[in-house]
Amino acid sequence: MISNVICIVLGGGQGSRLSPLTATRSKPAVPIAGKYRLVDIPISNSLHSGIDRIFVLTQFNSASLNKHIKNTYHFSSFSEAFVDILAAEQTPSSVAWFQGTADAVRQSLHHLAVHEFEYVLILSGDQLYQIDFEEMIGQHVDKGADISIATIPVHANDVPGFGILKTDEESNITSFIEKPKKDFESWASEVSPEMAAQGRVYLASMGIYIFNKDTLYELLEGNENTDFGKEIIPQSIQTHKVVSYQYEGYWTDIGTIPSFFEANLGLTDDIPQFNLFGENHIYTRARMLPPSKISGTLLEKTIVADGCIINARSLKRSIIGIRTRIGVDTEIENCYVMGSDNYQTLEQIQWSRETETPIMGIGDRCKIKNAIIDKNTYIGNDVSINCGEKLPDGDYGDYTSQDGIVVIKKRAVIPNGTVI
Repeated sequence: MISNVICIVLGGGQGSRLSPLTATRSKPAVPIAGKYRLVDIPISNSLHSGIDRIFVLTQFNSASLNKHIKNTYHFSSFSEAFVDILAAEQTPSSVAWFQGTADAVRQSLHHLAVHEFEYVLILSGDQLYQIDFEEMIGQHVDKGADISIATIPVHANDVPGFGILKTDEESNITSFIEKPKKDFESWASEVSPEMAAQGRVYLASMGIYIFNKDTLYELLEGNENTDFGKEIIPQSIQTHKVVSYQYEGYWTDIGTIPSFFEANLGLTDDIPQFNLFGENHIYTRARMLPPSKISGTLLEKTIVADGCIINARSLKRSIIGIRTRIGVDTEIENCYVMGSDNYQTLEQIQWSRETETPIMGIGDRCKIKNAIIDKNTYIGNDVSINCGEKLPDGDYGDYTSQDGIVVIKKRAVIPNGTVI
């Protein structure tokens, strides 16, 4: 059955909610947990579920994503498995860019036509979760569904941020409402006793869908609907058998800076909700990096990736990405440092010290709190970031501030002694 499934990962639009992290890269290419990319999450879930024919749809800033996919997902020459990029393209039948999730899949149908399949699994490229899609597909087949939607029980406080579904006793979806702001009490559905005890009685769409092949073609061909969540799904409830697959594990949409920040720092918890250390590990690019070298540093609830050289005084509740250099007496707390794409040579480092310019990484005697440090940044000595009064939201050139989180932009140079 799994051999009859093709997976489509939606790369998303411009990713403005994740700006400035998406200024030079697409959303699926944004680094997480110090060594992975967002796109690795849906791809890894699919591969662990036995689904190994995967298309990733993108159109904005896709160069780094293309490079990551090319360098990461290699399969045997005797296998039909693949992970391929499908970028927006002009064809005789379409000269426009993707106008929405459904339009992106519609414009890509001709690429699917050369494959044998019965079901299409559609995933988002900016979510963090671990789901067994084999189980979801099994339910889809057993119930004779035309469409299955993964749903998660949410609390009333979260309802305004989601599309909410109503189900009957057979898990059939009977109605849908998009992000209701009030008077939604009647939209409560039957959930497990554990979810009910937490007040999580409203079923939110997770943006994860299974379509029968014929159903997908029927709904996409010959109409101008552009979005699954706002158009295709609500309309289909009245004309097709649409079933809820209720999921109660960890799932979060990390499409904004605050949610991205908390999802990453949550990985440093003693028992994180998202398990990096289980057997269903995340696949990513295999880099031939040395182990990290740490000297004189107090580490507390901190994840350190490969190839780092750390001489800091303390690192607390932080994630330190690949090839990060951190100088002596530096203190970092509640931060995600993404690391670097390459090392500076000893000659370059010596030149920087002689000219009193920052080296790549973080210098000596810095104090940094509640910050995201993007890749390939140069932070000088005696720099203080977010250690005083809360910085007003805004774009300040080399950095931005949002909800108390300072984001140092990619390749930014922060001179010695700077206070942010």
